[in-house]
Amino acid sequence: MNILYLVIGKNPLHHAQTCFSIYSFLNQTDANDRVYVITDAPEFNIRLAEKINIIPINQAQLKDWQGEHKFFWRAKIKALQHICLLHPDESVLYLDTDTFLFGNLETLKSDLKNPMMHLNEGKLSERKSKTEKRMWQGVKNKVFGGITIEANHCMWNAGVVGIPANKGLLVCRLALTICDEMLAAKVSPYFIEQFSSSLALSENGDLKSADQYIGHYWSNKDEWTDEIYKFIITSTLKNNSVEDDIEEISQFNFSKNAVLKRVPNTQIRLKKLVEKWFPSEVLNFVR
Repeated sequence: MNILYLVIGKNPLHHAQTCFSIYSFLNQTDANDRVYVITDAPEFNIRLAEKINIIPINQAQLKDWQGEHKFFWRAKIKALQHICLLHPDESVLYLDTDTFLFGNLETLKSDLKNPMMHLNEGKLSERKSKTEKRMWQGVKNKVFGGITIEANHCMWNAGVVGIPANKGLLVCRLALTICDEMLAAKVSPYFIEQFSSSLALSENGDLKSADQYIGHYWSNKDEWTDEIYKFIITSTLKNNSVEDDIEEISQFNFSKNAVLKRVPNTQIRLKKLVEKWFPSEVLNFVR
């Protein structure tokens, strides 16, 4: 199996998340597995260079991957296509940086005979956010990639995208076609890459959820960021080797923090009001 991350930019947090996620996989991978990181900042991956395959990407290539509509997340589908071109007869598993493997990798590989995404978020026609409502109004009963969008088409979370062996190029080609046609039709763009992948995978098998194997903490990043930085800082201070870190993560308690957390809008608004009413006072800088 080919495991893929796309990491753009020099924010050390994103690279720390990627490193932590890779460790969780290296704890269970075997000689038949490969880990790829496509990045415009390969210097952040030097520590893992002997364990993974680093594919540098420059801004010109990234711009090309974003397509004529300059849609950043189109690059995720192109990254998948790039790995499928390298290994057309093998499965590929794409992961967002804010993920980790907590389940059994061999069982996951077996389940990847079917296409896979992180989890089913429900029918697009029934989604409640303003953005998704606008998207539904832009796509309902219309044809994209030869598919008529109906009320029962679902939005799947794209923090994980798994494509079975021998289906990669077909799925990527269809997802790109859907994505580009939706962009050309000026559909609300925020979830287009995610919905395009959902449709393309659903058309090519019985789409399954990966959340029983992979945690995706997109809604609780603050708590997981603390855990990841603690892990990496401890490793640095102890002068751990990569092998030491892989052994450490085999003992990690992945259930200690929630992967899904809902913060009420009222709490967010109150925090903003408090910061506005009682702003911090800058008293001094060293000179």
